[in-house]
Amino acid sequence: MATVAVVGGGVGGLAAAIRLRVRGHDVTVFERNAELGGKLAVLTRDGFSFDVGPSLVTLPHVYDELFRLAGTTLADEVDLVRLDPQFRYWWRSGRHVEVRDDGCDVPGWAEFVRRGRTIWEVSERTFFAGPMSGPWSLARRLRRPRDLTDIDPLRTLHAAAADVFGDDAEMVQWAGRYATYSGSSPFRAPATLGCIAHVEHAYGCWYPMGGLGALRDAFVRVAARVGVDLRCGVEVRSITATADRVNGLLLADGTVVAADVVVANADATHLYRDLLPDDRALRAVRRAQPSTSGFVICAGVRGTTPGIAHHDIWFSDDSRLEFDELAAGRLPTDPTIYACVSSVTDPSQAPEGCENWFLLVNAPAGARFDPSSSEALVLDRLASHGVELRDRLLFTETITPADLEARYRSPGGAIYGTSSDGRRAAFVRPRNRGVRRGLYLVGGSSHPGGGLPLVTMSARIVDEMIADEVAGQP
Repeated sequence: MATVAVVGGGVGGLAAAIRLRVRGHDVTVFERNAELGGKLAVLTRDGFSFDVGPSLVTLPHVYDELFRLAGTTLADEVDLVRLDPQFRYWWRSGRHVEVRDDGCDVPGWAEFVRRGRTIWEVSERTFFAGPMSGPWSLARRLRRPRDLTDIDPLRTLHAAAADVFGDDAEMVQWAGRYATYSGSSPFRAPATLGCIAHVEHAYGCWYPMGGLGALRDAFVRVAARVGVDLRCGVEVRSITATADRVNGLLLADGTVVAADVVVANADATHLYRDLLPDDRALRAVRRAQPSTSGFVICAGVRGTTPGIAHHDIWFSDDSRLEFDELAAGRLPTDPTIYACVSSVTDPSQAPEGCENWFLLVNAPAGARFDPSSSEALVLDRLASHGVELRDRLLFTETITPADLEARYRSPGGAIYGTSSDGRRAAFVRPRNRGVRRGLYLVGGSSHPGGGLPLVTMSARIVDEMIADEVAGQP
């Protein structure tokens, strides 16, 4: 068995640590921040709680499979509620579309979801099945020639949605939101991302009572229970290595930690620029476009708001202009606004008679802007949709791309690591196998990408690769 050091205690790092410890390895997680969980974070103030990272759970069986390896189940660890409705969508035209747990009756919706199911079924046994080192990694897993066309990688998500919804521009815009799940643009990301519509419909949108922090706590609890050594407030200065393999860590306090295997649950840019400098690897990493970041407002709101759901989205009037402004490095003048008001489902998240509004708009990675004026813009645009919060605000707190960059060392505050923009985006994403033997990458900036289910899948991929290495296979 091996001695394993995991750099970073985000969900990917914790999931990898659990798997590796269950296999019998000696595993230690080193986390720079005071709390584990990475972007799965919570802000509390004056009796209000806000999930300031992921705000819903999809593909719950992914976490259940992990927890079962550790001798428990997701249901034993977390009280999950299946949301119905899943989302409510709003346009200034006055249109309102509600997607319930059993579907939506808008013309074209069922066909779009059906196509998404085909994409998902192929992707699950190819793209998500193991590491990717280029297009040939995918090609080797295809069972039949039509698999490649079934995943629809050559069209953009916008083009595929227009093919289904035709002149219904608002539903084309609705479908395009799935690109933002990976910090991407529907005008550049592949139609493959349409599979997310199927995922939400088939597997549900879930909320853990007590907030997403309950899921984070479950990961931490399960990791500790199986014997992972969890160390917070410990900064890794560098990963030590010989010419061909890693051999440990150097901590900021000068402590040297020996390790046979290092799993980096850190952004790949930070890894190859700071922790294990490698110019060639860094150039390769920078070929992958960073995902968008976000501008967040956490608002404690007096009173309750008629007609809202747990998750609501208010769309911009011009989707093309919105993403053009993002591409130009600007906060959109008319942003699409996502709101999570979890107190609708879970009264513990706000004082009685109040609501916890988490507002998120897409922002360019690396953007610098004034939080106060940006907050005013978002609240003004929300009011233009008929939702006026300003006279009910008890407080607000904002999170900018710069804040995200400082906390997570993600370049420009990119939320999802690398984006899915472009046909080759999946193949230029940093590989799970690092530049030295014994080094592995897990998390949002490596394959298969960002988001809770995907970083949990990346842990499975890395665990299997390490098992092969320990067994002496290439």
